[in-house]
Amino acid sequence: IAQVVLGPRRIWSQFRENEESFKMSNYVGSCSCGAVEVAVTGEPAAMAVCHCTICRGWSAAPVTGACLWAPDNFKVTKGEDCLGSYAKVEGHDRKWCVKCGGHVFVDHSTTYGLMDVYGSILQDFKFEPAFHVNYENCILPIKDGLPKFKDFPTDFGGSGEMLEE
Repeated sequence: IAQVVLGPRRIWSQFRENEESFKMSNYVGSCSCGAVEVAVTGEPAAMAVCHCTICRGWSAAPVTGACLWAPDNFKVTKGEDCLGSYAKVEGHDRKWCVKCGGHVFVDHSTTYGLMDVYGSILQDFKFEPAFHVNYENCILPIKDGLPKFKDFPTDFGGSGEMLEE
């Protein structure tokens, strides 16, 4: 596996195959009931599949899709007063709608300098992950040819170590 040099702004472009499909875009999304709405502008800094136990426990799913945007490219456009917050780990504030329970985003702005908006809530958004993180905790092996980080890239405080599929 090739050595990967990453940074919050460079991660996605390192793995992107088709530059033309990632022109400046705007996406909107909402929780299940529509009480909370968000908007993101531009392209995500990174898209990855997370296998960590915290994300799995929060989502009740074997993996989550991380879509990371710069805070300046993210906005809650409706229902900020309807957001609940939970942080099992400081600096990773998970936000959900208190009316329907729908997960909306994770605020990593004080740790990674990014906002993780669940790609599945964004209208007309195509989730194209570039790599996997926390693959050492994998309970659903995914053979997709993407790089698999044992934990995180070094620029995010991880070992940068890669694992085989």
